[in-house]
Amino acid sequence: MAENEIMDARDIIHYVYSALKDKGHDPIMQLVGYIISGDPTYITSYKNARSLIRRVERDELLEEFVRFYVEHIEEDR
Repeated sequence: MAENEIMDARDIIHYVYSALKDKGHDPIMQLVGYIISGDPTYITSYKNARSLIRRVERDELLEEFVRFYVEHIEEDR
């Protein structure tokens, strides 16, 4: 990933999730901790994930999670 590459919230979530998993963390718990607290130390600095996640407002991250969840719930019905 190039530093100047443009990524949307979904891309950033996927990238950060992967970096957290690579480092042996529970990505869901770490992302939830970050969204709730705003504490960037929940996100690893590995692969520049911490810097990337801070490019997106926490409410935007939450919106993306809810959007994804609702879209998939509708598909299952």
